[in-house]
Amino acid sequence: MKGEPVRKRAEEKAYRLLARRAHSERELRTKLEACGFSEAVIRQVIDRCRELGYLDDAAYARQRARDLAVNRLAGDRRIAFDLRERGIPEELCREAIAEARAELGEGEALDRLLGRRTGEEAAGMEAREKARWIRRLLGRGFPTGLIYEKLKGSEEEGFHGDDGE
Repeated sequence: MKGEPVRKRAEEKAYRLLARRAHSERELRTKLEACGFSEAVIRQVIDRCRELGYLDDAAYARQRARDLAVNRLAGDRRIAFDLRERGIPEELCREAIAEARAELGEGEALDRLLGRRTGEEAAGMEAREKARWIRRLLGRGFPTGLIYEKLKGSEEEGFHGDDGE
């Protein structure tokens, strides 16, 4: 068959990529497209990887969400954004985040980032330091209400615990 050598090369490329680290289907598709493989060949390769169990978006989402939540101490918003960027459907994102949060809650992750500061230490922070922490934690995907609650400074600074949701 004429298309077999091309498909074989595409499969080998996919296997090498998946051996390095897990990928979502979208990520693998994008990388194979960048190598110049046709859509038909890419579809066959992705189907084959799925059959062999090398490509599973649900497992990938759980693994990625756990890594971000537990190891990198990211907030739910950051995790959801990361997973959606990698082509994970919304429902799988929610499930993966819920599973990761069963191991380490968002509040606990925030406590770890704050270095387990007590309420008095957080309340004793200078306004500039507190503002720096707020920006850093917002960037990590934590909700504003939870941040202000943990910093114990929302009432003094005139902020409300509204997340805008």
